Amino acid sequence: MKTVKNKNQGKKMLRKNFLYGVALVFAALIVCSIFLKFFTRHNEELAVPDFTTMTMDDAKALAKKSNLRLDVVDSVFIKRLERGVVYSQNPQAGDAVKKNRRILITINSNVPQMTIMPNVVGYSLRQASAELMSRGLSVGKLIYQHDIATNNVLSQQINGHKISSGSSIETETAVDLVLGLNPDDSRTYVPYVVGYTSDLAINALNDNSLNVGKILYDNTVNNYQDSIRAVVYNQTPMPSVHTKGDEERVEAKPLTRGSKVDIYLTIDPDKVASR
Repeated sequence: MKTVKNKNQGKKMLRKNFLYGVALVFAALIVCSIFLKFFTRHNEELAVPDFTTMTMDDAKALAKKSNLRLDVVDSVFIKRLERGVVYSQNPQAGDAVKKNRRILITINSNVPQMTIMPNVVGYSLRQASAELMSRGLSVGKLIYQHDIATNNVLSQQINGHKISSGSSIETETAVDLVLGLNPDDSRTYVPYVVGYTSDLAINALNDNSLNVGKILYDNTVNNYQDSIRAVVYNQTPMPSVHTKGDEERVEAKPLTRGSKVDIYLTIDPDKVASR
């Protein structure tokens, strides 16, 4: 009887040890699972948000929400961009980074950069454009009036008012040029600017004595950086394009100097290729 009793006690002990062992294994698996989840989350990569064109307060709030850090490393002055907002970032929006990664940003300065207005009266349109660009300025409207010499600069203006040479003005200011127009030399031709960025297209139009009219972006252009990358996919008026064999010929259309050309921009390469 005593032997049978000892055997039963041994079986109970064995069963108890087995159950303890199973429980210990489950507990270890749970601990490992929790540890692995923590470890993988710790090394989880995050997609960098787009901070460009945001105010610093908004950018900091988004960075905190996204478990990222912002560091301002530089500033520029872009007249067309709101002052104090984020101009660029590194890493770029959409890049994968680890938690608490530093995002280096460049902001658009609140303090405008200044330059000195040159005297371009008496210059040709091309000479005046080059001089203005060298000072960080740009050509605004081309205003033509009767004169013996076509494209001779008669006056320089900002917002309809004459601007004297030596005046201190903000960089990127558009300077309007009053130009001579000889009736015997009053016509020009529309250049083909499809595939050009807005700045290149405007320069090409100005070089041909034309003004840019409307600048229209399609729905692929959502921010300032997109607008810089966008290229012209259509223009009005459009020169006639004729295909002869493997070659394309652009037939220039004559217009009166000072006429306007509207340009349409996109970052969709298929729209440009279809042209």
